[in-house]
Amino acid sequence: QVQLVESGGGLVQAGGSLRLACATSGRTSNNYVMGWFRQAPGKEREFVAAIRWGALSTYYADSVKGRFTISRDNAKNTVYLQMNNLKFEDTAVYYCAARSGPMIYKSTREYDYWGQGTQVTVSS
Repeated sequence: QVQLVESGGGLVQAGGSLRLACATSGRTSNNYVMGWFRQAPGKEREFVAAIRWGALSTYYADSVKGRFTISRDNAKNTVYLQMNNLKFEDTAVYYCAARSGPMIYKSTREYDYWGQGTQVTVSS
């Protein structure tokens, strides 16, 4: 079993920055993929970024490419999402997710474990 706890959300003005953290515990390993998703009111949950624990492979949604950076700290068992130049449309609840296996997927169905989410609100 894997437990995920997100933190770092909040209210920020457009153009500002936030860093989200996802603390993991349980049976994660280098064979896991960690992802960030977000869900805005009235919309489906969508893929934001993903990273493999055991490698430096990363993948981003086009809407955040160049502004967001996903990283991980193996010693702290924590995955981060650095969000710069935030826009109003980035407002959403952000979720951390994990899946076992080497492949990075964008579909929520491919992820086995989820955190409770953290709210990010960008004021225009």
